[in-house]
Amino acid sequence: MALLRLKQTYAAAGLCLSDDELPDHLAVVLEFAATDPAAGHRLLTEHRAGLELLRLALHDEQSPWAPLLDSVSATLPDLEGDDRAAVARLAAEGPPEEQVGLAPYTPPQYMPDPAGGPR
Repeated sequence: MALLRLKQTYAAAGLCLSDDELPDHLAVVLEFAATDPAAGHRLLTEHRAGLELLRLALHDEQSPWAPLLDSVSATLPDLEGDDRAAVARLAAEGPPEEQVGLAPYTPPQYMPDPAGGPR
């Protein structure tokens, strides 16, 4: 549902994504923010906890991309109590399980038997 909401937000602002663009990819979100700064700022602020978690993880890995997230975060409000709790909760939950988009890449031996039994 979150991806659908993002696509609807983009479409309402006149940004149409191609089928191969993921609406939650940071480059897409930043492109949207560049074309509609007020709506982009709201969107980035709504996802502030996730951005902070990504920023911290990039720093932990000493990624060359960490300064980019530092720059994005510098444009957003500081984390407050609820945001800090959300970052901690996201970190504790770990990455979400992918539930879409993997079917074409699943090896046949891992696909369920159409008759209903395991392969």
